Amino acid sequence: MKKSSNRLFVEGDLASGIILDSTSAQANYLRNVLRLGEGDEILLFDGKNGEWRARIAETGKRHCRVEVQDCIRSQSGGPDLHYLFAPVKRARLDYMIQKATELGVSAIRPVMTRRTVAARVKLERMRANAIEAAEQCGVLRVPDILEPVKLDKLLADWPAGRKLVYCDEEAPLSSPLEALSGCPRGPLAVLIGPEGGFHDDERALLRAQSFVAPLSLGPRIMRADTAAVAVLALVNAVLGDWR
Repeated sequence: MKKSSNRLFVEGDLASGIILDSTSAQANYLRNVLRLGEGDEILLFDGKNGEWRARIAETGKRHCRVEVQDCIRSQSGGPDLHYLFAPVKRARLDYMIQKATELGVSAIRPVMTRRTVAARVKLERMRANAIEAAEQCGVLRVPDILEPVKLDKLLADWPAGRKLVYCDEEAPLSSPLEALSGCPRGPLAVLIGPEGGFHDDERALLRAQSFVAPLSLGPRIMRADTAAVAVLALVNAVLGDWR
């Protein structure tokens, strides 16, 4: 039996001894990309029950049957961290979703602002990118992909107990570490605005909320995808599970 570190995300609950039928896309990946066959091992995870060793029991042109064997890694929770962003063009959006998943966010949500460039987003594509990133980098949790929402409605319906950090080049504190040190540990969300920045009215609305904290990312203006990686890394280091 050939051992493997190849990982697949599956829907449903994993348990020892069950037989799973792959999707046609997964079968194609296993057979034609990875060149795996009957008897080869793969790793499976479902986002809830850890990581499991499994064996390919049967292959066909459009399907594979996989036998789940034993759990080799327990489920880890990760930070309660939401990533909110004004949508950008597709290629950079894919990158943002992948990196946010790798950095351990628990939920991802597009937020429509006045200067948002992309008017529509494909949630199915976002989820596919999140799953692919989790499969490739060893993450056990796939973030929830939430429906797009307008900024004013997001703030009006904001849940109690969750702090919102948003990137603002005009933040009163120039040091992001100093700004984050004043935030309580607990449920948190990070908001990245559009390429042109928030409209003055939007910035005023954000700053009027008691649960909102503006965050500067230093003297350089970053693209939205770069800012996403920078702020999520800072939050993980100061308030998340990198401590």
